[in-house]
Amino acid sequence: MRKYRVVIVVILAFAMLIAAGSGPIYSAPAKKIRVAMLMASTIDDMAWSQSMYEGLKAVQKELGADKLEFVTSERMGNPVDAGAAIRQYADQGFDIIIAHGAQYQSVLMELAPDFPKTTFAYGTGFTAAPNIFAYDPQAQEGAYLMGMIAALMSKSGIVGIVGPVESGDAIKYNYGFQQGVAAANPNVKVRIAYTGSFGDIVGAGELAKVHMDAKADILTGSAQQAVGAARAVAERSGVYWMSTDMDQASLAPDHVLAAQVYHWEKVVKAIIDYRAQGILGGKHLTLSFSDGALELRYNPKLVSKIPKNVLDLVEKAKQGIISGALKVELPKKK
Repeated sequence: MRKYRVVIVVILAFAMLIAAGSGPIYSAPAKKIRVAMLMASTIDDMAWSQSMYEGLKAVQKELGADKLEFVTSERMGNPVDAGAAIRQYADQGFDIIIAHGAQYQSVLMELAPDFPKTTFAYGTGFTAAPNIFAYDPQAQEGAYLMGMIAALMSKSGIVGIVGPVESGDAIKYNYGFQQGVAAANPNVKVRIAYTGSFGDIVGAGELAKVHMDAKADILTGSAQQAVGAARAVAERSGVYWMSTDMDQASLAPDHVLAAQVYHWEKVVKAIIDYRAQGILGGKHLTLSFSDGALELRYNPKLVSKIPKNVLDLVEKAKQGIISGALKVELPKKK
């Protein structure tokens, strides 16, 4: 009888382990991992840089401060300054150096061979090297869904995009948003304007006002400058904003309808795990709905304003993206 009790206890314990471990399992590193992150803006930009910073904090919270140490360098927009900082971190023995921007690709390619035991990472990008990971958010996926919402909810029939520069993540996002609008209601017009900078907060606000003066009633945009556009939208009644990189509802709780949220913690943990296996780079890491690294998040305060049929259509499209039945195209390379 005692033998049977032991067997039952073992089975129950095994079942509890399975129930608790429904998500990906990441092993804690055997020794403390030291990570350095460089960014062109700041850790509180409410966009690209802050989203990665929050991802690092989430991983540190999960693994413990005794297993993960990280430091940051802000306002590293100048390639010369960034290169000097990257070399200094590598000389100091940091295990992983994340240069958070496509603009750092060339400097990493130049420096990485000098530090073969150091792991480097950058993005948005797709070109990797033996000790360089390239990470690549599929920004077009969430943009497509938010384009659908904009097209189905716009009363004026005009929506606006406040873009930074015509390259990288911004182009993918804008292209996806346009496809979502066209799929949901081809009669809705999309107006696009670019500031020519990732950090021109004032310029983004002015472009948002131009869009709204032209009767755009739902706006979106990417990069750290988007904060300026979101704030401009918050000054107009009946106009809504949709954010990407992270949830910006706290900036304008009565105007941010939805957000595409990047879960960078999944990328950081993947890099740590690869490094533990002796793989220091050489891989192209993506963030998508299918791997759970992208999230479409509705503002709880405003979600009741979105008709149920719109929510249903968007969810159906999202499942289509996950299954591969719906392909959101990228711009053709020229």
